[in-house]
Amino acid sequence: MELNEFLNHLDSGKTVVGGSEMHKYMSELSSEAMKITAQINNAYHTSEELRELFEKLIGQPECEGFRMFPPFYTDCGKNIHVGKNVFINSGCCFQDQGGIMIGDGVLIGHQVVLATLNHDLDPDNRQSMIPKPIVIGNNVWIGSHATILGGVTIGDNAVIAAGAVVTKDVPENTVAGGVPAKIIKKIETERKSL
Repeated sequence: MELNEFLNHLDSGKTVVGGSEMHKYMSELSSEAMKITAQINNAYHTSEELRELFEKLIGQPECEGFRMFPPFYTDCGKNIHVGKNVFINSGCCFQDQGGIMIGDGVLIGHQVVLATLNHDLDPDNRQSMIPKPIVIGNNVWIGSHATILGGVTIGDNAVIAAGAVVTKDVPENTVAGGVPAKIIKKIETERKSL
């Protein structure tokens, strides 16, 4: 199986049947991700070295302005896409098989979980997985310990409060918090001219 074939299957939202060739390939990618995240997490690295390791993990060259504080965990890595000037704080866990798209200027707090896979509810098919993407707009700030579930889009400039569990889309320029997350308030922006 080729990586592009695997990613196309996931990006189409098709189920990954437990025990299938697709599922076995997913396990192989997980092993590769564990090797690279072990390198990221088990030694000191300069910002440049961390950026290079992250680019190797996700297969995306030139993550301009990218910064990270390890440790960082993912069980795939190859379906994470980041914009410019993204910061990921320590202890984050990305389950990215369903696709994680991160816009420019995004700030992700400590121990944030982004989970794009769900298991089938039928006990006889529980090993099967259903991918759904997470899309994070530009200039989003996700607070510590927040969890974002698959199928969620977070609009530009939104803020996700610490500890929130986001199960539904969050509009741009809003603050969402709680379990499950609800819109708390609208963000009024004030543009100042120089």
